[in-house]
Amino acid sequence: MSDMRAALFDRYGPPEVLYEGKVPVPEVRPGEVLVRVHAATVNGGELAGRAGKMRLVTGRRFPQRTGLDFAGEIVEVGPSVTGPREGQKVWGLLGRSTFGSAAEYVTVRPRQLALAPGNLTPVEAASLLVGGTTSITALRDKAGLRPGERLLVRGASGGVGSVAVQIGKLFGAHVTALAGANSRDFVLGLGADDVFDHRTTDPSALGTFDVIMDTAGTQHPAFRRLLAPGGRMVAIAFDVENIAASVTYILRSTVRGSGRVRFFSGNPRHALFAELTRYAESGDIRPVVDTVHPLADVAAAHRALEAGGVRGKHVVQVV
Repeated sequence: MSDMRAALFDRYGPPEVLYEGKVPVPEVRPGEVLVRVHAATVNGGELAGRAGKMRLVTGRRFPQRTGLDFAGEIVEVGPSVTGPREGQKVWGLLGRSTFGSAAEYVTVRPRQLALAPGNLTPVEAASLLVGGTTSITALRDKAGLRPGERLLVRGASGGVGSVAVQIGKLFGAHVTALAGANSRDFVLGLGADDVFDHRTTDPSALGTFDVIMDTAGTQHPAFRRLLAPGGRMVAIAFDVENIAASVTYILRSTVRGSGRVRFFSGNPRHALFAELTRYAESGDIRPVVDTVHPLADVAAAHRALEAGGVRGKHVVQVV
């Protein structure tokens, strides 16, 4: 193997800057495995990265890559690796702020993957990864969601929100969801108890909540005011159009006022992937695939996610 297909872009800009190009197959170093990628997905952070809204992090070296998650098969095991074997079906994530899984191959350390659910196709598996690991971390580890508590999920029809609704119900919460009006029945089908149109509903009319999971990144002060005494708000996104103000507000909320906002950037490891595998194989959560796009049409996947109205994940099928 010398070169492989990969999604690339040579400048920041709209989805049209993306193209399928050729890059060298990554070399397997000690402690790593080589995975042939069958499917990856498009995530919100990749849109901001491609558009140049995070260039302080992504820099100015091109070509740049896209893709964070992957589902595929181990094809080579590097020196000093124990456990993973060639031929195993796996899923996982690249490291924090690392993109490049929308390609034929990736190299990762064993802690960055686990055996994929045996009852899911690679496309289905890929659609669960980011939403599943993020939701478990946010609701269980950061917010400490308890049975009987009231949970509000913003962006409940999206790639993370659609899984957060399911995880919230699995943990025994009463789940209120905010989504587009056209997605009401879809979100109810995921298990939500109540669904409101995010475009027409005044936050103050929603009542109070023990936990709020925010996937939108906007209007943090308005939603923070909905927290009941002892309430917790977890934000997994910030306002990319007003980054400085959004980040400053989140940081200040950690030390001032009631209802601290918890913000985190996920960087899950093997144990969490394995836990998600068990949830998927038991049927406790199910994948939600909006549309499958070939790697050659990755620009269409980005364009579709930017257009909004998504239900679940836009998946990029590599093989």
